[in-house]
Amino acid sequence: MPQYETITVEKRGKVAVMTINRPDKLNALNSKVHSEGVAALEELRVDDETRVLVITGSGERSFIAGADIGEFAGKTPVTQRATFQEKTLFNTIDSFPKPVIAMINGFCLGGGNELALACDLRICSENAKFSQPEINLGIMPGGGGTQRLTRLIGEGRSMEIMLTGDMIDAETAYRFGLVNHVHTSAELEAKTLELAEKIADKSPIALQLCKEAVKFASRSNLDEGLRREVDLFAICFSTEDKEEGVAAFLEKRKPVFKGR
Repeated sequence: MPQYETITVEKRGKVAVMTINRPDKLNALNSKVHSEGVAALEELRVDDETRVLVITGSGERSFIAGADIGEFAGKTPVTQRATFQEKTLFNTIDSFPKPVIAMINGFCLGGGNELALACDLRICSENAKFSQPEINLGIMPGGGGTQRLTRLIGEGRSMEIMLTGDMIDAETAYRFGLVNHVHTSAELEAKTLELAEKIADKSPIALQLCKEAVKFASRSNLDEGLRREVDLFAICFSTEDKEEGVAAFLEKRKPVFKGR
């Protein structure tokens, strides 16, 4: 992997860990993070050794404390719209074919929460704090927050978070369905990697197709979703991994999936 200024990428077997590395700015997202993050994801997309991606922030205080507000100064409607029509880290994560897990430590605010929402699973520490505080700046979320949060936790709860700008704690985020699991700060990394490694042992093809089907479910009606599911299910029957999975089951052994 290339060397980056604002992120690091570490490979741990079948799991890659991408860390937003701006601790002096609480890992706030700026244009450099977006461009380097997109470049790293393009590398990992074609890396057959990487089957699951974990995204986190450096340090214990913050996952991502939002956008770098300094970059908002002087932006016009035209330039801001153009920026978000380019490849953003949010949309690149959303369309990434492999499972993506957000490992959330500390503040997960604004653009940080939007980045977490673009991931497939969200695991947080007990000291995590979540919010969409854009309303306090006289603006609204623009990185997918209004759309992804509403689809995830429902209109009423999403509306309250958006309109008040208030923070919610890890327990509330779990109760709302915003995060999948809450762990102590000391256990967060080990528990997240344990889950990532469990997923990484599955068939890469089946993982990709299953992810596609689930995402399609929130973006289509039931009839369209069921048709897509059947098509993707049928594709599984063309793979060597399906043959291996069935054989391993019948032979009472653990399957070895190769992504073919």
